[in-house]
Amino acid sequence: MNARFALALALCAAFVGCDESTDEEEVIENVPVAPREEAAPAISELPGVSLDGLGNSDRRLALRLLNDLLSPCGEPISVARCVSESAGCADCVPSARYVARLAAEGLADHEVRALFANRFDPSKKVEITNGDAPVRGAAMGAPVTLVVFSDFECPFCRQTHPLLQQVLREHDGRVQLVFKHYPLSMHERAVPAALAALAAHRQGKFWEMHDLLFEHQEALTDGDLEGYARGLGLDLDRFRADVVDAASLASVEADKTLGRELEVQGTPTVFVNGRRFEEPFENLSRYVAEELDRR
Repeated sequence: MNARFALALALCAAFVGCDESTDEEEVIENVPVAPREEAAPAISELPGVSLDGLGNSDRRLALRLLNDLLSPCGEPISVARCVSESAGCADCVPSARYVARLAAEGLADHEVRALFANRFDPSKKVEITNGDAPVRGAAMGAPVTLVVFSDFECPFCRQTHPLLQQVLREHDGRVQLVFKHYPLSMHERAVPAALAALAAHRQGKFWEMHDLLFEHQEALTDGDLEGYARGLGLDLDRFRADVVDAASLASVEADKTLGRELEVQGTPTVFVNGRRFEEPFENLSRYVAEELDRR
């Protein structure tokens, strides 16, 4: 290949794909192509939703998502349009604020989309009945219900325990916590601890036993468990009978079966108003505050 021929090839390659856009029909290889439709302008004015604290890239991400994600209100419009047109749905502004928060935390596009769907997609919500499970915090009718599947021998459950207590304190009277047993097979003393907690529950002292079990997680022998019952002033004969009662074990297994049906794969797993909480646990109190703002 001589130099002149090589130069000619290079010039041809440089112009492949170049065209001049006009408002008239474009013709590519004699095939008529309809004029390109301009995309609808992005909505950036969002009453009640602040993007002031976001950096440029996070702001661009938030606006792109808000103009792309469908409103959680059941209408085929974007979250941004739902907010700007004051569509009359209570979830418009909260859902937009949620996207803005996630963008501000530096999450990627796909991460925000997944969390948004988990929180607002109707198909992601599950019904969890309390049954006779222990309840802490507000009585029936609380606007926010937390359901925790937990294991008394799980170190991560122990770490989450004070965070759950903090949520109840910060939102006193508006949040209830429901406890479900999910002892993992890898934890040898998880089932005996669950049975001790159930036996205490039958004497009205579940949460007192619950707190002791997490406080003394490294001491869960049968003697330790009976010592905690004694310290709580429980009727020890009744306690011992309830620990070995087949109904107690059946209750633990029923909770675990429910957890499997809900695709619980580890502990702790928390559901907030029927939706699995997927964010870091340190965000739980803020997440609950956002739920309360929706009510």
